[in-house]
Amino acid sequence: MGGIPYINENVKSRGFKYYIFDWDDNILHMPTKIIMEHLEEDGTWREVELSTSTFSLIRADAAHYRAPGGNWNAAFRFFKDLPGRDNFIEDTISALEKIEHGEKPGPSFNALKTTLREGRLFAIVTARGHAPSTIEKAVRIFIRYALNESERAEMMSNLRGYRKWIDGVTQFGTDAEELDYYLSMCRYAPVTHGAFLDRLASDPIYGEKLAYATTAAKSELAKEFAIQDFVEHIFHMLRRNTRLDQPISIGFSDDDAGNVKSAMSFIRRELSRRFDGIKFVVYDTSDPTLSKGRKVCVIGQPCLPGLDSVFARW
Repeated sequence: MGGIPYINENVKSRGFKYYIFDWDDNILHMPTKIIMEHLEEDGTWREVELSTSTFSLIRADAAHYRAPGGNWNAAFRFFKDLPGRDNFIEDTISALEKIEHGEKPGPSFNALKTTLREGRLFAIVTARGHAPSTIEKAVRIFIRYALNESERAEMMSNLRGYRKWIDGVTQFGTDAEELDYYLSMCRYAPVTHGAFLDRLASDPIYGEKLAYATTAAKSELAKEFAIQDFVEHIFHMLRRNTRLDQPISIGFSDDDAGNVKSAMSFIRRELSRRFDGIKFVVYDTSDPTLSKGRKVCVIGQPCLPGLDSVFARW
């Protein structure tokens, strides 16, 4: 954009609202397939390709489905970065192009759009094993496809407003530089990526829990760890940069009912006690008949006017 960039200084009157999103079937219906084996009527096992939504329904059905040869890495071979192929980026573009042609987006698609447009910090917490930089690249693709020119201009004006207010910045970089800074302040937690698993295993509390967890529980523990990491990041950032004189809320959305239940329990048991000044909102987007998900719990600060404006549109 030419000329002097617009700075929205009205952001200082807003409450602090931050968001944690699962990706698959929550933001986008990705075409990535999970490779499983299915027990046929004749007693043989046949390899089948399953969507993520189908897998969430059958993953506990060990009598009829199993990973190929018991190898879960083989089952999720397309859910990590592959040499010479940007498979996650390709699938993200494919999902976004289908939305452009009329396909229904994920239930949190518009919530992520609003988050970006308003310049709010967020975390992507996914069971995928791609590198964090790959997830960030997908967010940049989302911005390019899902936000129109006016919405991107609004995003940049809000980002500069926050930088001026919170960081005391008076000389700004280009749009690309300011976007780089914003996205670097967000969190990308692919919880089956090697570096994330190393962090999880080295944590004195979660490392011990992980050692005794079932396969299903390990994913839920990993997401707990990622949620905690983002909440701590937000809390320390606000304490360092500004007075806590505005309402603070953090929302979490996931399409997996097991992850939702685990997150609710974790928020009640741990986070609401440690961060009693923060309002936590959890959204269950597992029911395909509910286009915007279901608000399942609110912990922390009481509901304040305007605080749920974004979530109400989910």
